[in-house]
Amino acid sequence: MAKETKKQKAHVSKEKIETVKKLAQEMKSGKTVMIVSIKGIPSSQFQKMKKELRGKAKMLVAKKSAAIRAIDETGISELQALKQHVDDSRAILVSNDDAFELSAWFTENRSPISAKEGQIAEADITIEEGPTDLVPGPVISELGSLGLQIMVEDGKITIRKSKVAIKAGDKITTAAASIFQKLGIKPFMVGITPVAFYDAEAKKIYSGIKIDKKAMLASILTANAKALGFSVSIAYPTKQNIGFLLAKANAHNNALIKLQAKTS
Repeated sequence: MAKETKKQKAHVSKEKIETVKKLAQEMKSGKTVMIVSIKGIPSSQFQKMKKELRGKAKMLVAKKSAAIRAIDETGISELQALKQHVDDSRAILVSNDDAFELSAWFTENRSPISAKEGQIAEADITIEEGPTDLVPGPVISELGSLGLQIMVEDGKITIRKSKVAIKAGDKITTAAASIFQKLGIKPFMVGITPVAFYDAEAKKIYSGIKIDKKAMLASILTANAKALGFSVSIAYPTKQNIGFLLAKANAHNNALIKLQAKTS
């Protein structure tokens, strides 16, 4: 077995050895080492994002075997847990920036793309009511197959009523993909997706990262509105709701005065 191992090592090219050493050195030099998914990203968009990351992070693409050997080569024991997240559809990102800020940047820089037959809808896909640039013809039967109500105005097709064409979790049909394309609907988002990262300062691995500032802000605003309504309903005074409580008390007082006037 020892002889076979030596032979296998002998067949590893100098180029591959240098690639592994370079990857390992890059990983040892960064504050953040992140495994990201690049699956399904068009080459042009990937190159564009690499350029936009200049000065913020280095994107390193290598085969799974080379990436795993490079992680071993670093000699950093805490980094070993990243190996389970490595595959050929992923890249290694090295940066001195905060990993959570980078994750948020990736979320904000996703791009809409057209749907393809067979894809699974991540959310309901709705075709909104209103005029289109489509002219009457074979497309009418395609629209009808999706259950859309239409009419013709000034030689163009108008969608009479909004309708969910594909529900979340369902596959994109041939007809739906065709209509989405013709209507310019791009229901999917594509971009670099963080999978897991190593924080060199904390010496910890984090996975399942999803930073969406817009969604978080919307969630906070919704929670705030619900909390405000609840505090008013139970008459719990705060600086934020005192005006609503006084208005509510005044309305009740006026109602009592009117009731007394009727009964007297």
